[in-house]
Amino acid sequence: MRFDGVIFDLDGTLWDSCESVAASWNRSLEARFGSAGCFSREDIQGIMGLTGAEIAARLFSSFGSRAAQVCALCLEEEAERLSVLGGKIYPGIEAMLKELYPKAGLYIVSNCQRGYIESFLAFSGLGGYFSAWACEGETGLSKAENIRLLAARKGLRRPVYVGDTATDEKSAREAGCAFVHAGYGFGSAQAPDAVLLSPAELPVLLEAL
Repeated sequence: MRFDGVIFDLDGTLWDSCESVAASWNRSLEARFGSAGCFSREDIQGIMGLTGAEIAARLFSSFGSRAAQVCALCLEEEAERLSVLGGKIYPGIEAMLKELYPKAGLYIVSNCQRGYIESFLAFSGLGGYFSAWACEGETGLSKAENIRLLAARKGLRRPVYVGDTATDEKSAREAGCAFVHAGYGFGSAQAPDAVLLSPAELPVLLEAL
């Protein structure tokens, strides 16, 4: 394999947590603000991959000047709950990671809040496959910057980024990475280096690039 590291997006690439996130946010709004939560799976899917500030502007604007505060609380309590509520791990993820693990370092970079990646790892039991991870909520950096940061920390010279959205593609290009589009996820891509129709295809696809 000519790549020395495979960096994964999380939502829409490794799992789908939309239903659990919606349930968590609705619970937080009712318990903390006496507001009947009405977030749906579709609402959450529409903001996957966005930063906290972008989510606050898009879905919490009805709270006016408190939008950022309310959003931050929902995100914080969501990260705490997801280790139990979890999400749907895409079929074939663990087998794919197990096959790639001896060949290249495996990592996660996401625009999520602090604690979210750890919740995924705790729920999925897949933490042993990943050497490191980075997120916007931890570093305050963009996805492209976090990809570059992680690559520098781990001495990666030829990383590939696997994600499902146009934002992932743009970030990978800005970071100087090859990009594989997870076509089974939430979004689309314009000119990926390859398209992944299921996680199981990734090891063979990377060998062929």
